[in-house]
Amino acid sequence: MEAMEDDSSNIKDDHNHNYCASSSKVRSCLSSQLSDATTVPQPVCLPVPGGEPGTRRGKVWSGNPGGSKFMDSDSGSESSEVSETDCAAPPAAAEGKFTLDSTSKFLLNAMAVEDYRKNHWPNLEKAIDRLLIQNPTDHISVSYAQIYSYVYKCVCQQHSELLYNDLTLKITSHLQQVSTHLQASPPENFIENFNIALTQYTVSLQCIVPVFMYLNKFYIESKLNRDLREDLMKLFADHVAEKHVNTLMPLLIKAHSMPFQVQPSTMASVVKGLYSLRPEWAQLAPALFSGFIPQINPPAVESLLPDYAAHDQKLQMELSMNGFPRGDQSRKRASDDS
Repeated sequence: MEAMEDDSSNIKDDHNHNYCASSSKVRSCLSSQLSDATTVPQPVCLPVPGGEPGTRRGKVWSGNPGGSKFMDSDSGSESSEVSETDCAAPPAAAEGKFTLDSTSKFLLNAMAVEDYRKNHWPNLEKAIDRLLIQNPTDHISVSYAQIYSYVYKCVCQQHSELLYNDLTLKITSHLQQVSTHLQASPPENFIENFNIALTQYTVSLQCIVPVFMYLNKFYIESKLNRDLREDLMKLFADHVAEKHVNTLMPLLIKAHSMPFQVQPSTMASVVKGLYSLRPEWAQLAPALFSGFIPQINPPAVESLLPDYAAHDQKLQMELSMNGFPRGDQSRKRASDDS
């Protein structure tokens, strides 16, 4: 009994439970069993390829004189031949494998970029063109689900930066055309044309920003710490409004001094739009912006109340002289002092 325990203590197994006979007793036993095959090399303990820890055990199979085979004790199937050269692969082979893997990744990435250029971006570009040139009252048939799907695939394939750059370049090119069109507008129609361009662009963003939600959430907000709508509105401020603000402001001041020369809704839309793009532009014409946006002027002071009343009386008189009477005052209740 003690001899059996001594023999078993000399048999070790690796982490895959592949028993390795390392003692001289086991080696002599195996050598005696294989004495008839003198050309057979000494058995080597190798792990079973693909063996799971604790589930498979490799046994030496001496039936093949050209090399050692292993038999799976669970299934009884023979594994493929493994030679010593396979177990000890030279460093050069490992480097070659790494180079092949790197090349494969590069080619896959190049194929993905080519697929983006040929399939995804052209479809997105066509949809963006249709959304940018639409009028607020027009109905354009655009598959928002398809655009959303293209954007989702581009973000998942790590093309977020490429997609963002293409989107901004596309919209910048469109805004440069808008600016050129405004530059050719006559002064009497400049305010109206600017309002049309601003309104059309704002309505387009209401469609573009939602379908680019994945790009905004997983790239612009998370990596750039910005917002897609703010970036696109800044493009309008840089490429359209800033180039024409010096022409637009005197026309707005003149139109504000002559009531109803321009529709009040148009005046309000343009002034509020300029303030939303660049709040500092309100300092160019405080009186103009204060008529549409609250808290532009400094707070009222009690000591200046007579001046405020005189200003209101002057405004009422100017309106009356310009053909805007106060209306029929005969039905107004007389005051107690009269």
